Amino acid sequence: MRLAVVEGELGVARLEADAPVPAWAWQGALSSVTRTGQELSVVCGLDAIPSDVQAERGFRCLRVEGPLDFSLTGVLASIAGPLAEAQVSLFAVSTYDTDYILVAGRSLGRAVDCLRAAGHEVSGGI
Repeated sequence: MRLAVVEGELGVARLEADAPVPAWAWQGALSSVTRTGQELSVVCGLDAIPSDVQAERGFRCLRVEGPLDFSLTGVLASIAGPLAEAQVSLFAVSTYDTDYILVAGRSLGRAVDCLRAAGHEVSGGI
């Protein structure tokens, strides 16, 4: 599998389920908005998230080079397994074309190393 490190830092914010989608949600190299009955979850550029918003901050992102066919199986498992063995937690975001793997910024180097050791090709800056 080929992956690329995405530039910039991201955050994952949690808002109330009935909150309107804020304008800042669309900032950064990746933005994703998911609403459930329990929450509104926003992934976006770190600098866009207001300081008073509940969020996990400082994520870095790896993009699986796509597009990926919907019939493919095991894509996330082939990434999550090595990361779990290296004690690197992840937050996954999937789109129509591909998958994005967020890891804590402090863990990016370890994530890249273990993914390469597992046979994945990883490009881009750390």
